[in-house]
Amino acid sequence: MSSIIETKDLTVSFGGHRAVDAVSISVKKNQFKSIIGPNGAGKTTFFNLLSGQLAPTKGSIYFKGTDITKASTTERTRRGIGRSFQITNVFPNLTVLENVRLAVQSQAGVRFQMLAHFKSLKGFEDKAMEWLKLVFLDKKWDTLAKNLAHGEKRKLEIAMLLALNTEVLLLDEPTAGMSLEEVPAILEVIRKIKEQGDRTIILIEHKMDMILDLSDSVMVLFNGRLLADGTPEEIMKNETVQSAYLGGLYDERPIEA
Repeated sequence: MSSIIETKDLTVSFGGHRAVDAVSISVKKNQFKSIIGPNGAGKTTFFNLLSGQLAPTKGSIYFKGTDITKASTTERTRRGIGRSFQITNVFPNLTVLENVRLAVQSQAGVRFQMLAHFKSLKGFEDKAMEWLKLVFLDKKWDTLAKNLAHGEKRKLEIAMLLALNTEVLLLDEPTAGMSLEEVPAILEVIRKIKEQGDRTIILIEHKMDMILDLSDSVMVLFNGRLLADGTPEEIMKNETVQSAYLGGLYDERPIEA
């Protein structure tokens, strides 16, 4: 199985502080990989490097064997790397269907046209509905995005990423800010995407039960460095990881069902 994302000695410094310090990883195609570590370990900064929000101080990033280190965020999205944020990023005054339809149109290279006849949008809307069904939002197709619950906005954001035909999904704490009642629904969506087996998912999350249940592999960041990388079972048995976590260095959050 070939790698789809690779980093080599990836480093970014802010002043004298190395937020990400010489991290080298290889993520296999269609693998589910989670990133864990204490607050301030460099997880979101590492995501920002992968998605192009930050430029590295040194090191390289490869997507399907091509060096994308200097590629813009837009270019990486066009190539197939999609990223969600801790704060939802949708168009609040458009309907659920319109949000996803615009992503479908973007993928097809069709610009938004204010006065376009509705029949010309039918094909895009049909495709958008397919994505909404995947994330269990098809019954909310005519709801304004701003009126969705927080968990539903998360699902909408994921549908928009899927509509862009992203090969790699970078999910940054998808359950952040959710109530206990909302968490199972987003887990079901993520599990469903994984079971389709045609996308690579890289996840930052604090819920260890979720990570252990879904992940094919787990990497641990600590003080910007790669502390460990292996299967969930290997990570749980790793004495170095246990020492870092159990030594009081991990800002542990409650594990929610």
